[in-house]
Amino acid sequence: MLSRTISRRSVTLVRSLSTQARGRAAILEKRPDDVVITFAKRTAMGRARKGQLKDIPVDELMHALFKATLEKTKLDPAEIEDICVGTCHPPSPLYISRAAALAAGIPATIPISTVNRLCSSGLQAIRSIAHAIESKSISLGVAVGVESMSLNPRPSPEITDAVGANLQANDCVQPMGWTSEMVASAYNVPRRKQDEYALVSHTRAEKSVADGIFAEEIIPVELRGTVISVDDTVRKGNTMESLSNLKPAFPDWGESSTTAGNASGVGDGAALCILTTRKRAEKEGMEILGKYVTSRFVGVEPRYMGIGPVAAIPAILADTGLTKEDVDIWEINEAFASQFAYCVEELQVPLDKINVNGGSIALTHPLGMTGARQVVTGLAELRRRGGGILCTSMCIGSGMGGAGIFVNEARR
Repeated sequence: MLSRTISRRSVTLVRSLSTQARGRAAILEKRPDDVVITFAKRTAMGRARKGQLKDIPVDELMHALFKATLEKTKLDPAEIEDICVGTCHPPSPLYISRAAALAAGIPATIPISTVNRLCSSGLQAIRSIAHAIESKSISLGVAVGVESMSLNPRPSPEITDAVGANLQANDCVQPMGWTSEMVASAYNVPRRKQDEYALVSHTRAEKSVADGIFAEEIIPVELRGTVISVDDTVRKGNTMESLSNLKPAFPDWGESSTTAGNASGVGDGAALCILTTRKRAEKEGMEILGKYVTSRFVGVEPRYMGIGPVAAIPAILADTGLTKEDVDIWEINEAFASQFAYCVEELQVPLDKINVNGGSIALTHPLGMTGARQVVTGLAELRRRGGGILCTSMCIGSGMGGAGIFVNEARR
């Protein structure tokens, strides 16, 4: 009996693997059971402790985003079958997420869950809903990524002496700035190179704000009588001289090459995607913006946490049969210029395809939001360009890397 059960499962697995789309042409094909994205927006972001969202708790921010989404899409909230929220550091995240949904008019019959995979939490939320749709547990769900680093900054992880005696265990709970300096030292990423990459991010983001590029991906939300619709995180007028004059942020670690100008900003914000099947979207007349293809998570040495994309991206390309040249736009998170520069050069991806409107160094990096924000931003850019395939990726605290593949199906 057991052998027959294992055999049936093996056949099912083989069939599943054999029918999985591989290669650019296959991935661009449209199938009724595809997991598609019918809505993808984000709030404007705010500088932590100083910006427009500094006093807004996570529940209030989600509540405003849920309300704005329901009003914009005209979606009957009773049609939602599950919600997954990616967030890192607010206390009691499930309770406050559930409360925000209920207060926004989402019925009590609609379940909700929260996930925390640190910097990739937003992507993990998308993955959770996509997998539920793929397994036919649900046919429509909502994925959210949210963080208030103003009100809920990263707490210092506490481990026992017995656990901390293991070097990797000790490394995995160290501050992120320490990992930046470890990457800079181990992989020879000098301060000047970090500042050069940071300047690209700042310059691109400043131009994007001036050109109104982000308006397409931002959904205005009303908070305490004020409509929030423009990021306040992008600093104007950065130059190589101004960046090189900044003092080290972590003078006691490594080469002391990380600064406030070449590291991701600390900030607040939220992003949301609605996912369903192609069959249902077409039947109900929903606009299809894109398709979720797959995602992949890997582990790396905790000390060199920032190199996560170097492991995650080749893995997801192998999973999908894609080449680097098949990808039209890349959103690779800029946690620190040290790790970002190393990843770009090690992966040998053209910089003119990566973070074309600026990345987290300029825009800010609300931990739980970023994984979802990258999808919103990347799909919007593909729409403008008429491009096809997006790859998102990020390093993940404690020593991991994540990546996702998405397809643009909207045309301007």
